[in-house]
Amino acid sequence: MTRAERPAGPLLLGVRHHGPGSARAVRAALDAARPGAVLVEGPPEGDALLPLAADEGMRPPVALLAHAVDDPGQAAFWPLAAFSPEWVAIRWALEHDVPVRFIDLPAAHSLAMTRAEEQAAAVDGDGGGGAGEGTAAPAGAGAPDAGDPSAGPSADPSAQAPVDPVAVLAGAAGYDDPERWWEDVVEHRAQDGGPTDPLAPFAALAEAMTVLREVYGDGGHPRDTVREAYMRIQLRKAVKEFGDGIAVVCGAWHVPALGAVTTLTADRALLKGLPKVRTEMTWVPWTHRRLARHSGYGAGIDSPGWYGHLFEAADRPVERWMTKVAGLLRDEDRFVSSAHVIEAVRLAGTLAALRGRPLAGLSETTDAIRAVMCEGSDVPLALVRDRLVVGETLGEVPDTAPAVPLQRDLARRQRTLRLKPEAQERELELDLRKDNDAARSRLLHRLRVLSVGWGEPVAGRASTGTFRESWLLRWEPEVHVQVAEAGTWGTTVLSAATARAGALAEAATTLAEVTALAEQCLLAELPEALPVVMRALADRAALDSDVGHLADALPALARTLRYGDVRSTDTTALGEVAAGLAERIRVGLPPACTGLDADGAEEMRRRVDGVHTAIGLLSGTARAGADADGLRERWAAVLHGLAARDTVAGVIRGRAARLLLDEGRLGEDDAARLMGLALSPGTPPADAAAWIEGFVGGAAGGGMLLVHDERLLGLVDAWLAAVPADTFVDVLPLLRRTFSAYEAGVRRTLGELVRRGPAAGGPAAVTGGGATAPGFGPVLDGARADAVEPVLRLLLGLPAAPPAGTTPGGAGTAETAESTENAEHVEEPLGATG
Repeated sequence: MTRAERPAGPLLLGVRHHGPGSARAVRAALDAARPGAVLVEGPPEGDALLPLAADEGMRPPVALLAHAVDDPGQAAFWPLAAFSPEWVAIRWALEHDVPVRFIDLPAAHSLAMTRAEEQAAAVDGDGGGGAGEGTAAPAGAGAPDAGDPSAGPSADPSAQAPVDPVAVLAGAAGYDDPERWWEDVVEHRAQDGGPTDPLAPFAALAEAMTVLREVYGDGGHPRDTVREAYMRIQLRKAVKEFGDGIAVVCGAWHVPALGAVTTLTADRALLKGLPKVRTEMTWVPWTHRRLARHSGYGAGIDSPGWYGHLFEAADRPVERWMTKVAGLLRDEDRFVSSAHVIEAVRLAGTLAALRGRPLAGLSETTDAIRAVMCEGSDVPLALVRDRLVVGETLGEVPDTAPAVPLQRDLARRQRTLRLKPEAQERELELDLRKDNDAARSRLLHRLRVLSVGWGEPVAGRASTGTFRESWLLRWEPEVHVQVAEAGTWGTTVLSAATARAGALAEAATTLAEVTALAEQCLLAELPEALPVVMRALADRAALDSDVGHLADALPALARTLRYGDVRSTDTTALGEVAAGLAERIRVGLPPACTGLDADGAEEMRRRVDGVHTAIGLLSGTARAGADADGLRERWAAVLHGLAARDTVAGVIRGRAARLLLDEGRLGEDDAARLMGLALSPGTPPADAAAWIEGFVGGAAGGGMLLVHDERLLGLVDAWLAAVPADTFVDVLPLLRRTFSAYEAGVRRTLGELVRRGPAAGGPAAVTGGGATAPGFGPVLDGARADAVEPVLRLLLGLPAAPPAGTTPGGAGTAETAESTENAEHVEEPLGATG
């Protein structure tokens, strides 16, 4: 018969996860007690990884990452910061050569239990949580670990709501803010000259938690009963091996349960029949942002940067914090002097005294910073919160840490290409003509094929050419989970991306999916995947007869051909498919543009834009076939038909006319005629407004077209003035959407032109021919033009013009000839620019 056992000797140190005050207290308690072994709340699979915590290359914040071998996407993290009590205990044990172990429920069980609960919820129609989400490290001051991967969601819908013990204790003390109460009684204790007994705070906290557990039981987390049974079993084993001189660092919520009188048989009975999965575990870098509660991984703290500062600042924390803030604001070109710092420190102390606090906390320092350094503005204060209060610190893990082969290959390529992962979001500009930038581009595109979200392409500010790419990079901890999941496709980035591209091609259900994949394969330079993608593309293109689907697919193919030109990739087969799609679209598009409602017309307008751009790219690409130029002429005929066909929606007719006008295939007189017909009194106002939106809305330069062609502006102005009052409200949203897209300067200029009216050469005055646009003289001013010529020659690198009246000859004749040749050389670009 098993007798009741109660471990009286072990030292139970109840802490708040990620609490700097708890961390300092743990270090002091360990220094005083000098235990023979240290037990830490955490998954036992991590025991083999604990020695890496002493490695010089290990810099917190870091996290233990556990994932299921059969489903790497199902994962859980155990984050640790430099100010986490568990991390302090681990480092103390390693520094003093004391055995250290994890004693929480193994990840093999916790992940399996979470999977079972998600499957049960899915059967009930409630859905399941995504991999990695909601699987964060313990939260709260030894709370029922609402964010703990081992805690998981309650399977019992009738279970009580989770209890936050810090909130309960704060309310009992008369505080309405749990964080403020914790700061006052724990975090500021060392700076305010707290009790000299290093074990006193743990005894007080254990007593408070015992009372709470008597009232709230498991706090709404039934899984805690299983976890605590496992921890008691591990505690018994450690006592048997090391004796009573053991220290246990765990959430304060668990302390009463670990000291409870139970039997070994009863504890084992609670663990009987637990599901289990095969898992792998490693260290991964973490970030302060991910420690913040609002980030989606509930770690129990809103201000990891502030807590890290409290832990590192042994003395004068407020003064040192204000100095950090001043340095940040100065880096952002804000004037902050030493006097600002001194006054902010004084104000924070005064606020703390008025509020009855032992020391200034985050709320007092924030209020002081807003008033003194930010002049009452919350804009620079938001920067302080983002950069300092939360922070962008990214941890580091040594290369010796276990990793899947794909992760190691990615790390090697990051070092080779000098692409260091950073927690702070940054923009990366790439010039594909440079070998290193081209290799960077291939790596980032391959990771996108693998759904590894390190970087996303963005529209670059520097250049819109095909030799330029812009990326927005940000390394998040869950990227490690994505890499582990992608590791099932291959051991290197190239092999994994190739295998996944082939699988995606076979699984694609629409033509647009395959064409987008073909573009990705070319950008990622996956030559072995392209044949598979091409076969899928040919099959889908032959079977798909929907003009909308074909129009959605063509732009990606055209871009692929353009990138093929840039990257010297053979895309002849793609060119043939693209040319065939373009012809099918040309034939089927006119009937598809009739009988559309407003939403359908707008969608088809976007498709017309895309096809027009794509055909423009195809006509300039040799790989698109010998008849590429003829294709452009046939497409222009389609646009002419759309612009003149009354049964076509107004937004499409207007856009067709605009595209023809931009390409010089429609004269200004013809454009004015089409606009006049579209805005005639017999046209319903809604249709006329749609035509205007198609003609001058959305496309680049629509507003400038009206600025420089006041005849068109006059037509729009006259139509708008004639719209009946009862229908004006109906067309106003369309017009507002069209004109609000213009830049402020364009809108202001249009307003000035309309305000001038006929007397000043406004719209009504220029609807006829022969009038001079306002701001321009009737004839060329030769003297003013000659004054510009020397500057223009200097800019173009041309020799200075000979003095007036000089007859060129001799050496001057050669110089004049050279000047003429240079002028002819630049004539074409000048004309194109003008």
